[in-house]
Amino acid sequence: MATGTLIRKAAAADGPALTEVLSAAFDADPVMNWFIRQDGRREAAFRRFFELALGRLTLPHGEVYTTADQRAAACWTPPGHWGASLPAQFLLLAEYVRICGPGRFLKVTRAFAPLQARHPRRPHFYLFFLGVLPASQGLGLGSALLRSMLERCDAEGIPAYLENSNQRNLPLYRRHGFEVTERFQLEPSGPPLWLMWREPGGGGNARQP
Repeated sequence: MATGTLIRKAAAADGPALTEVLSAAFDADPVMNWFIRQDGRREAAFRRFFELALGRLTLPHGEVYTTADQRAAACWTPPGHWGASLPAQFLLLAEYVRICGPGRFLKVTRAFAPLQARHPRRPHFYLFFLGVLPASQGLGLGSALLRSMLERCDAEGIPAYLENSNQRNLPLYRRHGFEVTERFQLEPSGPPLWLMWREPGGGGNARQP
């Protein structure tokens, strides 16, 4: 168990190490493997995606956390900062074309647009990613990282939201007070995501935010 695990706020210097952690943690993830190209450039695309997710979308907001030994990471964004601005999205466009592959980019973009439209409007902390190195999974590191932020959510009276891309993680999030508001299908033949909301205190109110 990870009782007493030291959790610390990540800094920009942690970016390379946490890129490796998240790339390994999500290597078999159904959704990641649906939208990231599956050719000889797959591994590089995986790493580049998490470099961007950390360096552009989460670390600048100061709410990324890791363990002392960098075996796990929780990438949060604070209320009002869950998505990139339109200028930032434009600047990242070429990067995402390379990550998805030119032949899949439009298909992926069309599939994710309804998901973005469903993002809650109420102020909340958004769990962008939670990942643990495969060799360290099952030790409670993910729970330790979740507790670190959710205790703050409870103290400040702020909800939390996430999009779970792997069914096996549903029990973990439910134990920490998240409840499914919708099972979202990326496309008829694509993988599902479970949209999950947590009221402060983990009281089990899964009303659509």
